[in-house]
Amino acid sequence: MPNPRGTPENLEPGKRKGDEPLTEQVNLRVTKTMKEEIQQQDDPPEFCREAIQEKLDRNKEK
Repeated sequence: MPNPRGTPENLEPGKRKGDEPLTEQVNLRVTKTMKEEIQQQDDPPEFCREAIQEKLDRNKEK
């Protein structure tokens, strides 16, 4: 019978394609429509990180 808690590799924090490790969490409220559209993306967490980073970069340019 398989281990219900998964493998040790699953317990490690997520790795991002960028340089910095993903150590912090942010909670935010969105509309139901936004949530549904986000969940339809291939990689919803990475999609949100990229969208936030794009907006931060645009704000830096101003």
